[in-house]
Amino acid sequence: MNPVRTCQKSVFQLPEGLHYLNCAYMSPLARPVEDAIVAGLRRKRVPTEVGPADFFDTSDAARERFAGLVGSDRAQRVALLPAVSYGVAVAARNLPVARDQRIVVVAEQFPGNVYAWRRRAQEVGARLITVERPGGATPGEAWNAALLEAVDGDTAVVALPTVHWTDGTRFDLAAVGRRCREVGAALVVDGTQSVGAVPFDVREVRPDALLVAAYKWMLGPYSVAFGWFGPRFDDGVPLEETWIARAGSEDFGGLVDYQDAYQPGAIRYDVGERSNFALLPGAVAALDLVLGWTPEGISDYTARLSAPLLDAAVAAGFRVADPAWRSPHLFGLRMPAGVDLQGLRARLADRGVSVSIRGTSLRVSPHVYNDEGDVAALADVLTAVGRGG
Repeated sequence: MNPVRTCQKSVFQLPEGLHYLNCAYMSPLARPVEDAIVAGLRRKRVPTEVGPADFFDTSDAARERFAGLVGSDRAQRVALLPAVSYGVAVAARNLPVARDQRIVVVAEQFPGNVYAWRRRAQEVGARLITVERPGGATPGEAWNAALLEAVDGDTAVVALPTVHWTDGTRFDLAAVGRRCREVGAALVVDGTQSVGAVPFDVREVRPDALLVAAYKWMLGPYSVAFGWFGPRFDDGVPLEETWIARAGSEDFGGLVDYQDAYQPGAIRYDVGERSNFALLPGAVAALDLVLGWTPEGISDYTARLSAPLLDAAVAAGFRVADPAWRSPHLFGLRMPAGVDLQGLRARLADRGVSVSIRGTSLRVSPHVYNDEGDVAALADVLTAVGRGG
């Protein structure tokens, strides 16, 4: 374990002149991750280099690392998924929801943790309750209060992100988890926009399901995701009836001795062909990087790096959320009135700055490959915009 204290740009392959402050969109591929993917891909040149154990060993390694990342002492609670939406579909299939019960979400959260609940509500006659963003420049505290108030005795499921994907507004999931347990509701969390970059502990939050795509803050490849499933799912029904999720599947010679029993824990929820011989080694290599730097170290690094940028943004007339409700690795800078968005985009492109524009805010999301030069380039753009130049 080596908590990050200095810029790690050399571990990545970002070109000179690109100020990539956009990990919330997609992380760049680190050198060890790319090497692992290429090595795994090349093994299929000669199929005899892929043995029966390879269908299991890398999967087990990935489970163990993700479990350690989120504070779980049981790797078997981790399922290997292709996307967060797949894991949400598992949750929607298995969690009981009755007519007129409530499914609570927050406004404009990423649709991967919404669409399945919309369908479920329609199927059973439940009510989908959307907790709207309060007005004002810094809505975090009021939004969290409204969220807790929305979770009542009629609530079956609360489906939330760890932070809002558009501006990094933080949700107090430990408090939400306590409220869910008080009323008997299930908590399904999409951790894609923070797990890996800030600490998350399933023992503290106690979600029923935690779902995380690997291609953002866990620095992994696209089409790999992880799901941690709690005891509510121990006897659930998977979306697929895969051969590898059944008891005794390690014995290739006995696969036609069909088994009704599943592998233990959440392995039953694994996607078919989960043993992807290229992508999964890359995900393991990425998790090794994150675990080595630690979420605490990454969070501290991005907070220190961003402090001068936030000062410059405020001086230029941009509005910044209260630190208590703003994540250090992903935050929105709300623009002054009258900003020319087309001109802003042109300025950002001219300086080689990559951020995301979401409505009337700039979404900024640095990581350990960023340095003072990256944030200074963005600060220069913000200062020019604030002057109206």
